[in-house]
Amino acid sequence: MAIKVGMVSLGCSKNLVDSERMLYKLRKNGYELVTEAGLADVVVVNTCGFIKSAKEEAIETILELGKLKEEGTIKKIIVTGCLAERYKEETAELFPEADAVMGIGNNRDIVDVISHVIADERYINFAPKLSAEMTGGRIISTLPFFSYLKVAEGCSNCCTYCAIPQIRGKFRSTPIEELVKEAQWLADNGVTELVVIAQDTSRYGEDLYGKSMLPELLRQLCRIENLKWIRTLYCYPERITDELLETIASEEKLVKYLEIPIQHSDGDILKSMKRWGDEEKLENLFKHIREKIPNVILRTTLITGFPSETQEQFNSLAEFIKRVRFDRLGCFAYSREEGTKAYDFPNQIDEETANHRADIIMEQQMLISAENNEKLINAEFEAVVEGFDRFGECYFGRTPNDAPDIDGKVFFTSETPLKIGDYVKIKITDTLDYDLIGEVIADESAE
Repeated sequence: MAIKVGMVSLGCSKNLVDSERMLYKLRKNGYELVTEAGLADVVVVNTCGFIKSAKEEAIETILELGKLKEEGTIKKIIVTGCLAERYKEETAELFPEADAVMGIGNNRDIVDVISHVIADERYINFAPKLSAEMTGGRIISTLPFFSYLKVAEGCSNCCTYCAIPQIRGKFRSTPIEELVKEAQWLADNGVTELVVIAQDTSRYGEDLYGKSMLPELLRQLCRIENLKWIRTLYCYPERITDELLETIASEEKLVKYLEIPIQHSDGDILKSMKRWGDEEKLENLFKHIREKIPNVILRTTLITGFPSETQEQFNSLAEFIKRVRFDRLGCFAYSREEGTKAYDFPNQIDEETANHRADIIMEQQMLISAENNEKLINAEFEAVVEGFDRFGECYFGRTPNDAPDIDGKVFFTSETPLKIGDYVKIKITDTLDYDLIGEVIADESAE
């Protein structure tokens, strides 16, 4: 009887791609994959260790699995990912219930690791992080019509608040030909929406080709026949070039959507973060983007409560957001992370103040989003079907203006049955703060 293996993938979409590669190796080597941890003999936990809340989630997950192991429901636990890579020996010592603790460089050896734990050998190993696998087969674990394409590993920006460089190593790109091959495989296996990701996607190719090759990569991806929507996340503001903007504007398959994390608008705070820009530069950038790509959807992320952030600087940030009016926005309270330069900065802001400021920004953004959505009543959009809400008795999905997992939904009715992955034309009839309500006005799939 095949050994049953379950995967718990925590954190970001980049981590999810790592999980999918491990799953592929396991299935290829005869292991039976199960979707519920409680049904598995062996559970692999791919942890996140980026900020405090992510670490807490990882710890809680390991402890919960430990209880299942103690009860005899599962037999073995393997811990990998960013938490294990960041804290190494501490993770092995703190979690005796973990039969294996390994770094991200060991993910490629997951089959061998399972053989060790099945033989009742505790496996503790941390291969060089730069040996982390960047290509290879995957099992698509998202909805079947969309997938992520991770184009690079690591980060070399060294922002003062961020532990990613010490966890994942320096920025390194995957060659274009390998990415196009992987994207073609995804398209051949039913993927119609591709989300291009990295820690800094706009830096793609600099290490291999001497300049950013993101525009060229996107143009090559657009030639893949079965792909319909291609979206790019995590572009840094200082690397937004006219070539990139013109590529997005001119290529039909590239959705008119850019996620540009700016983290703040105050020049002094940004300098302290080791980030680019100030209010004037950022405001000019977003104005320029909107001129180059009419009707572009702009998304950003912000940090409140960074060390030394004054009330005046926070107020200026809030006013900046009102002026720029981002279409999508996420705001997070600063997380003080050991090993980062900002950890030792003077004038640390207390958590309560940082969280309160983040709440104010998100309340403000909710009003902006609601106002923007009101203007969309009677507008028509293409949408992709993600499922059926049996309580609301309607379908739900997304328009090109919304990225998977992080943005809003559209809820809609249809006179004919639909299936996940169908593309339909929607007329908006009502709105919520972040979501839309509509009805199908064209039954034919817009493939």
